[in-house]
Amino acid sequence: MSQQLMIDSFAFAREGAVLQGSLPVSELTRVHDLLAEVSGELRYSVQGRLIRNAVGEGESQLRVHIRGALQLACQRCLGAIALDLDVDSLFRLVPEDTELTQEELQDDGCDVLPVAGALDLAALIEDEILLALPVAPRHEECDTPGDDEAGERINPFAVLSGFKGRLN
Repeated sequence: MSQQLMIDSFAFAREGAVLQGSLPVSELTRVHDLLAEVSGELRYSVQGRLIRNAVGEGESQLRVHIRGALQLACQRCLGAIALDLDVDSLFRLVPEDTELTQEELQDDGCDVLPVAGALDLAALIEDEILLALPVAPRHEECDTPGDDEAGERINPFAVLSGFKGRLN
């Protein structure tokens, strides 16, 4: 990915900063193999915030919102499938060396994001896009490639139907 959006994630959250922009689909190189067309752009918004708990300790969070349209490749016919992408993820930022309990990792409210140093937002956005895509995108009804040229199919067991009802 040629575009890098580097931030100091903890300072970004502490300041309540907001960053908005767009990423061309052509720069999302890890997504290319899943697409029928590599065109267009996706809009993103990243918002930092610091949440105080009952004890007064601060918890740094990032909310990542991604919107746009992708043209996925159908796994049956290899044609294009339009996918309207609308991803809204909430991350709790923790230092990379923090030991977390299983209960803390399974918090349904937000995902834990271990961070050491600067955070590459473009890579995080691409990760979220990959996680939001269907495993095997396909049309409800479509033909496999080459079905039109195949003509009439011959049943390999048709010869056996002549033996039906015959006994030695």
